[in-house]
Amino acid sequence: MSTCRDHLSSTWSSSSRCGAGFGDVVRLSFYVTKWAPEQITEFLSDVDRLAAGIGLPQPMPPASLIGVEYLFEPDVLVEVEATAVLE
Repeated sequence: MSTCRDHLSSTWSSSSRCGAGFGDVVRLSFYVTKWAPEQITEFLSDVDRLAAGIGLPQPMPPASLIGVEYLFEPDVLVEVEATAVLE
């Protein structure tokens, strides 16, 4: 599930340009096409491998994983939504 890694990296990059980091994230939502419950182990492994490099705290903030039929483009398989609070 390399697209998960790609999207988390992209979210981290976008957030850092705004002065935020994953330490500021209070909620994550993952929208995944063609989701099947047996993919959860691979999905969580990808997230765990990436977490330290991008500052994603462990345990992660509250997160939702939502299976969808499709996203805005046919080749987009994962969308990550991050809600951050900056003081």
